[in-house]
Amino acid sequence: MNVLRSPHLCAAAVCVGIAAANLARLPRAAIALAVAVALVAAATDASRRALVLATALALTGWWWGSARLDALDHSVLLARVGTAERSHLVVTGPARLSPFQMRLPAEVTRFGLLRFHEPVLLELPLGRAPPQGALLEAITTVRLPRPASHGFDERAWLRHQGIHVVLRADRWTLAGHRGGLWGVADRLRAALARSTARGLHGERGGVVEGVVLGDEQALSANLRDRFRASGLYHLLAVSGQNVALVAAGTLVLAWLIGLPRWLGQVAALAAIGGYVLAVGPQPSVVRAGVAGALGSIAWLAARPADRWYFLLLAGLVLLAWNPYDVLDAGFQLSFAAVAAIFLLVPRFAARLEGYPVPGKLAAALAVSTACGLVTAPILWLQFHAVPMLTVPANAFAEPAVAPLLYLAFAAAAAALLFPPAAAAIAWVNGWCAAYLAGCARFFGGLPGAQVRSGRSLLIVLALASLGAAYAWRRWQSSPRST
Repeated sequence: MNVLRSPHLCAAAVCVGIAAANLARLPRAAIALAVAVALVAAATDASRRALVLATALALTGWWWGSARLDALDHSVLLARVGTAERSHLVVTGPARLSPFQMRLPAEVTRFGLLRFHEPVLLELPLGRAPPQGALLEAITTVRLPRPASHGFDERAWLRHQGIHVVLRADRWTLAGHRGGLWGVADRLRAALARSTARGLHGERGGVVEGVVLGDEQALSANLRDRFRASGLYHLLAVSGQNVALVAAGTLVLAWLIGLPRWLGQVAALAAIGGYVLAVGPQPSVVRAGVAGALGSIAWLAARPADRWYFLLLAGLVLLAWNPYDVLDAGFQLSFAAVAAIFLLVPRFAARLEGYPVPGKLAAALAVSTACGLVTAPILWLQFHAVPMLTVPANAFAEPAVAPLLYLAFAAAAAALLFPPAAAAIAWVNGWCAAYLAGCARFFGGLPGAQVRSGRSLLIVLALASLGAAYAWRRWQSSPRST
């Protein structure tokens, strides 16, 4: 087998190599070893060439992952903890509010007389929040992140994002807004936030913004907890369904206008890129964006699409930028859920055939069951909590998810042409948002909706094992056609 004709092996080898850097880091000289292995592969027989070249690619990925982790672990401000200077900063994400303060991701461009670029967590007093992309001037004090408490290690969590210090400021001054590509992303995000939930307030606007942009900060802490307990929290993270709707809507619009299919695919590529920029580098949206873009490119190139290859390439893009992502709960949940959809959903759907279950409901049950089973161990390891009612909760919520997304994007399109229509569409969409919030409150508020203790989890696993054994025995003893 020729490894160059097996792109799955190439992509998987590099991904494994990059992820291995989290266990041990290779020196820069290791790239010479990878080159030597590749040269040896060229001289070996064809039967072993694939394995040797895959080893060379894994070593290259391991070297790259080590270099990226060294860059992420480098900090200028870590040696200046406890000092205060006038700083210039760029706000790089939305604000997160707590009862006592406001915290936002930012990037320092100047600290005193020093000029450099380093991501930080900025703490500001409660009040007006600076928008994403704002250029700030403030006198900041360098502090260390909070130590580990109640099972959460903030220092490790921030370090995996390349953030090593917290800057505290009592006052700030707006000095402008950033430009370039990220400035375009800021304006796109602001435009989507205004148009998709135009006229909506409170939890309805918060649910729409959470589903469309992955920002759930407008929701109350109680409602966010209910979304988690019910197993519906994934709806507040941008998924492949959002990206698919963006691409499909662009293709339909191009068809209505009368554009040729190839131009529609180019427009879909641009729409996907703009949406990913607006939402930000969340693992789920980057994965979906890469897959959607590759699908359009495959059509333009008249090449068959391969969903597993697309999934591997999406993982490669994320890990190449930040190898720590393999430890991130969002990365793990997103890729595990997609793999479950590829592997388990067809089998579960086949089991439901013959039962009096409508097709769409059967599909929702198959997807929620497969994803729930695969993500449960990750949820327990990362958060020590597993939602037990995720299957019925998702089955009830599913009918409102697609309409909410369709109406949100329709409102965004209408805002460009006739703003009053956007407000009317958003008002209708508010009922979809209210329904999703109601599902989260109902299922998340039921007794036993979420397992948090090890003893309860063991009881649930024992009952599930007994039920699985009984079902297997019934299936084995039932007559089957030959």
